[in-house]
Amino acid sequence: MRAARWALAAFAFAAASASAQDPWEFAVTGYWNSPRAASDFASGIFTADRGSVHLEARANYEAIHAQSAFVGWSFAWGDEELKLEATPIVGGVGGAARGPIVGVEATLAAGRFDYYIEGEHVRDDKGGTYNYAWTELGFKPAEWARLGFAGQHTRVYGAQRETQRGGFLQLTKDKWTVGAYWFNPGTSDALLIVSLGAAF
Repeated sequence: MRAARWALAAFAFAAASASAQDPWEFAVTGYWNSPRAASDFASGIFTADRGSVHLEARANYEAIHAQSAFVGWSFAWGDEELKLEATPIVGGVGGAARGPIVGVEATLAAGRFDYYIEGEHVRDDKGGTYNYAWTELGFKPAEWARLGFAGQHTRVYGAQRETQRGGFLQLTKDKWTVGAYWFNPGTSDALLIVSLGAAF
């Protein structure tokens, strides 16, 4: 409960700190998770950015029936040929998992290639400390298509395999992006994730 209150206070502070000259940018992505070894479930991520201020909320990410909220500050270096963007985040999770979280989201882009990592350290009052991570190594053969390799380290599926690897494909048109991720193909822990996102 204390972590949730802290996260809400940080949300309010960051929103008040944002420059009125910068417009808000929002994005929402829903995921349908279909693990072979467990029941299907939905998860989601919502983000709001204004200038360097980054706000984020997640559902069913750290654990099923858990909700988390974050505030962060974004930094960028480089140019169109080689660019690094990083956003340290702090927040908390409540529900099935409870506790404070620190993490980072970062993207390194070079031409048609990019590498994305999303990592966090959770101090779960119910299950001890734990590290979560999601990574993507992507290639864009066209402006509307992105494909590559992805990996994640998570306990959310309850399977024996906490580290999962596979491939992905994303297609974008205007503000919409649809994606598919296939982890651990050909194993008893195979996992299919289908995503639908919108930016506005």
